[in-house]
Amino acid sequence: MTVDATRYLRRGHTPMAEKDMSETHEPPIDQSAAKPEGIRLQKVLAQAGIASRRASEGLITEGRVEVNGHIVVELGTRVDPEHDSIRVDGARIPPPRRHMYLLLNKPRGVVSTMDDPEGRPTLAEYVPRHQRLFHVGRLDTETEGLIILTNDGEFGHRLSHPSYEVRKTYLVDAEGLMDNRTIRRLEKGLTLEDGPIKPDRVKLVSRGPVHTMLQITLHSGRNRIVRRMMDSVGHPVRQLARIGIGPVRLGNLAVGETRELSREELGTLLDIVKL
Repeated sequence: MTVDATRYLRRGHTPMAEKDMSETHEPPIDQSAAKPEGIRLQKVLAQAGIASRRASEGLITEGRVEVNGHIVVELGTRVDPEHDSIRVDGARIPPPRRHMYLLLNKPRGVVSTMDDPEGRPTLAEYVPRHQRLFHVGRLDTETEGLIILTNDGEFGHRLSHPSYEVRKTYLVDAEGLMDNRTIRRLEKGLTLEDGPIKPDRVKLVSRGPVHTMLQITLHSGRNRIVRRMMDSVGHPVRQLARIGIGPVRLGNLAVGETRELSREELGTLLDIVKL
């Protein structure tokens, strides 16, 4: 707490009284009126929905809560939930939401933009009208599945930046019966026209004489990368859906529906992009 110097002038002091003022002690600050910085840790945990305030106190005294990498056991600890990194049992607790983070199951035929001069359906049709959101990354028009919408610029920039290597998982319906040798080719990596690409994981889901289903995970954001990989091994994509971004999974979210990211999902993504 600081003392407002202008109050001297309001009380009739003038510059001529400067000598007297220098010899006069300022009145003591009322410490009882000063507000300690930050919010009590147990209150932050309760507001985040971790547990009741009393149960949150138990989590603290049991040594299960970390603040900025240090275990905290003092119940009087105050924190800044906007900037401090808070964890319970190792799981990141995201700060109070000043932004919106939505997950959309994008339908096929929808363009990954908010406006299209050709009049095609866009992501804007799935955004709440009162919110100005943008999409993180892209899906080509014929690919459906998971796309994140937010108004958090730094989060969106980092999540889509290749340096953070956020993994994306796709469900691939490819033409023809794919043999094990071809699957191993995909796993070992391919060289495409714009350079080599090696997926993080290739999992066989099912196969038959007409088509083969694969689950492919990779952290590359290159344009139409999964479709080009499948073309390269002679099994073009019939249908393609992105079903995961990092820890976030599409689950049973219906096509065209949205939901907010859960606390756990957002906390893990914040860790991945180092926010």
